[in-house]
Amino acid sequence: MDASAQGHFVTLPDGLHLHYLDIGNGEPVIFIHGSGPGASGHSNFKQNYPVFAAAGYRTIVPDLPGYGASDKPDTLYTLDFFVAALSGLLDALDIQQCVLVGNSLGGAIAIKLALDQPQRVSRLVLMAPGGLMEKEQYYLQMEGIQKMGAAFAKGELHDAGGMRRLLALQLFDESLISDETVNERVAVVRQQPVCVLSTMQVPNMTSHLDELQCPILGFWGMNDKFCPVSGAQTMMQHCQNIRFVLLSECGHWVMVEHRELFNGECLAFFEEARS
Repeated sequence: MDASAQGHFVTLPDGLHLHYLDIGNGEPVIFIHGSGPGASGHSNFKQNYPVFAAAGYRTIVPDLPGYGASDKPDTLYTLDFFVAALSGLLDALDIQQCVLVGNSLGGAIAIKLALDQPQRVSRLVLMAPGGLMEKEQYYLQMEGIQKMGAAFAKGELHDAGGMRRLLALQLFDESLISDETVNERVAVVRQQPVCVLSTMQVPNMTSHLDELQCPILGFWGMNDKFCPVSGAQTMMQHCQNIRFVLLSECGHWVMVEHRELFNGECLAFFEEARS
């Protein structure tokens, strides 16, 4: 982990302990990771958030409940549960307004928080966000979702080989998977209860997308095996003040496979609001 990224813990009013990284100064940018088994904020965004901090932003990288070094309670992992936890973290840090950057489940969380508390979100950056179709459709259509759930339930991800096979589904170019990331995620997945995925509920928010008020920048890989790229068109049709970057030879992790493009496009998007 970047030596300059200090890990912190906060206890929310309901007793939930959340871990987060906090680096840099300036406008707050919150990075929200996805639901992949063993995920953490750092493992998802370690090639991104230091660049944003160096560019003059306060980058906050939480571990969602059930993930990373945060508490992993035996509870229902609904979208509202995640949104309440993120909102509680922002309250604890006295962050009145921020940019939300969300991948997959993190994208769905970002959308829901922006719908619930529009005054709190100045801009959205979404990478293949969830919450754009019914849960059954994801499981029926997407190879990655099917194999992820089965491997997690069977305990196949507790060793490096199993985790590497799963992460290969996330990327078009699996050579980008580092031993460091594999080991980080194996250490987390061994602590995760089955309910983290088995009870996850993310509703279809398509009918509410026209309520989003802030500018939106989206990314989607054409080879995504977890969230279908048709979601980009869904968002473009329903949202205002939105643009999308579609990438060939790219899977579910745009910020990993095309990190320089992702970082540069995001920073340019942020600078538009400053000028």
